[in-house]
Amino acid sequence: MWVFLFPQAKALIYKTMDCIIIGVIAAIAGALIGGLVTATLLRKAVEKKSKIVLEEAEEKAEVIKKEKILQAREKFLQLKSEHEKVINERNTEIQKGESRLKQKESNLSQKIEELQRKQNEVDKIRENLSGQLDIVARRQEDLEKHRQKQIEQLEALSGLSTEQAKEQLIESLKDEARADASIMINDIIEEAKITADKEAKKIVIETIQRTAAEHAIENTVSVFNIENDEIKGRIIGREGRNIRTLEALTGIEIIIDDSPDAIILSGFDPVRREIARLSLHKLVTDGRIHPARIEEVVAKTQKQIEQEIAETGKRTCIDLGIHNMHHELVRMIGRMKYRSSYGQNLLQHSKEVAYLSATMAAELGLNPKKAKRAGLLHDIGKVPDNESDLPHAMLGMKLAEKYKEKPDIINAIGAHHNEIDMESLLAPIVQVCDAISGARPGARREVVEAYIQRLNKLEELALSYPGVVKTFAVQAGRELRVIVGAEKVSDQEANQISYDLSKKIQEEMTYPGQIKITVIRETRSVAYAK
Repeated sequence: MWVFLFPQAKALIYKTMDCIIIGVIAAIAGALIGGLVTATLLRKAVEKKSKIVLEEAEEKAEVIKKEKILQAREKFLQLKSEHEKVINERNTEIQKGESRLKQKESNLSQKIEELQRKQNEVDKIRENLSGQLDIVARRQEDLEKHRQKQIEQLEALSGLSTEQAKEQLIESLKDEARADASIMINDIIEEAKITADKEAKKIVIETIQRTAAEHAIENTVSVFNIENDEIKGRIIGREGRNIRTLEALTGIEIIIDDSPDAIILSGFDPVRREIARLSLHKLVTDGRIHPARIEEVVAKTQKQIEQEIAETGKRTCIDLGIHNMHHELVRMIGRMKYRSSYGQNLLQHSKEVAYLSATMAAELGLNPKKAKRAGLLHDIGKVPDNESDLPHAMLGMKLAEKYKEKPDIINAIGAHHNEIDMESLLAPIVQVCDAISGARPGARREVVEAYIQRLNKLEELALSYPGVVKTFAVQAGRELRVIVGAEKVSDQEANQISYDLSKKIQEEMTYPGQIKITVIRETRSVAYAK
């Protein structure tokens, strides 16, 4: 409202506003002009900088271009060199191949010429041969006529036709062929025997090496040691009633003599001797010795021995890995501990035969478990509760059959002393292993007098033959060496002496195992230089 009141003020305001607008426009224009100038300067600077960068880039590009050209040129030269090398090698090979071809062509030409020359020679020879063949054919006809005449003359002289002579010739050739075949067969048999003997010895030696066994020797007497001689009187008892009771209950003869601190128990049954020994030990330890006490102790000892026998049988079967055997057979195996054969403990012998049989069967590719079972049971007929008139092998076979053993094991038991025929491969193995265990030196013991008598008889039998100079029984009677005079006995006669002597020993003597007879014949030439 005051504007309308003061017109001069209004004009001043308008003028001021115009000045402001003009100033603003001038400022804007100046700014635009400054921006244009700045932009122009910047553009020039950028253009100058771009030109410099472009020039530098062109210089670098030129340098890179020259380097790449140089590298490409070097690569090209390298490839060119390699290519030329390959081409040269190929050219060389081609030249060599051409040389070889030329050489082959030359050789081929020479061979063709040589063949042509030989062909000409062959043609000439063929022409000559054709003429000679005609001559030979004519001569052959003449020979055939001459041969026919000779055959007719021979037939007339011999009184045989051509067919008969041919048959005689064929028969003579057959006889000659049989003789040659016999000689060849004998050579083959001898070679097979040598080879088989070596292999058998190898198997037996390996079997023995792999088997280790301890042996116990039992006698027919046992010695019971006592602390003092006063106990002897207590054992005898009043009027000998104690000793009579003990002998009646055990079946053992009790020998009380002047031997200091010792009582001898005599009896052929080791079980009874062991019962008597243990009973005496218990009675002496307890101090009460009278008939009633003796009966009680002997009865308890018998039960104890029976238990030990059963345990021994079970333990033996477990040690050998044998299962599912009848308890009666197990008990009999335990009784083997108290049996002996020629001084060799029967249980140890049977165990050794079992080990040997199993090892040998394994070497031969047979069942070692069956062989071990048959080896353990092979002498089971020596320990029956009841005496029998049958040989122990037959009795053992019947026992094995009774207690349901397998047929091959039954046959091996019955055949190990040749009482029956061998029907399985186990039988000869058990027989051989029984001989190995029982016949080896030291396994069995005989009475000294019988042993000496047997050796003397061996030497006397050998000395009874004409031409025998000396005889020696060696290897504990397992081998007999016979020395004959070379001027009195020939090689054939020496062979006959060894054969006859072996037969005579088999017929006249009884011995365990086998005896080897060796006849020695040697020629010596002696001269003296003086």
